[in-house]
Amino acid sequence: MQLVVARIGRAHGIKGEVTVEVRTDEPELRLGPGAVLTTEPASAGPLTIESGRVHSGRLLLRFEGVRDRSGAEELRNILLIAEVDPEELPEDPEEFYDHQLIDIDVVTVDGTKVGRISEISHLPYQDLLIVKRPDGGEVMIPFVSEFVPEIDLEAQRAVIDPPPGLLDEAEAEIAGSRKDDTASGREKDETGGSRKGDTASGRADESS
Repeated sequence: MQLVVARIGRAHGIKGEVTVEVRTDEPELRLGPGAVLTTEPASAGPLTIESGRVHSGRLLLRFEGVRDRSGAEELRNILLIAEVDPEELPEDPEEFYDHQLIDIDVVTVDGTKVGRISEISHLPYQDLLIVKRPDGGEVMIPFVSEFVPEIDLEAQRAVIDPPPGLLDEAEAEIAGSRKDDTASGREKDETGGSRKGDTASGRADESS
């Protein structure tokens, strides 16, 4: 089975190094020296990693046969793909490969069915679960423990605890109105202080 483990970014320096956007929780295993990776588009590969290092918090790679900046620039935006045993699991039980999550059911903490995961979107600072809803629509769930407290692979189910408005825009409008009322001092609690409105917050988390 094939998994996308990185996307090549800009050239770095003049000796063929490139920055990479890592899309795996196991870069030491997938992107180490000697690793042979297929590519998308396929015509660009396979590529063999010659060396790697971290510079200013970013992973830099050099590939065999790429010796200058122009050669490195030609690789920009190419996806790096590793061949993985479908039975293999991440070392950390809280991490998951994309293929483990695709097509599992998504329900809220109270058991309401939301849909099924159709895709994992890997953004620079956060991953998103793309959930296909029964009506054909889609909803994007930040893949963080605050909003996705449970993944049960045996039951093929992801349990989510969405903030107001994530699944229903009307809830967001209600929450926003409450917040406005609080800010203007029109709504008080029993102690005489302002009552805080419902708000959503997120944090970065890791996934495969």
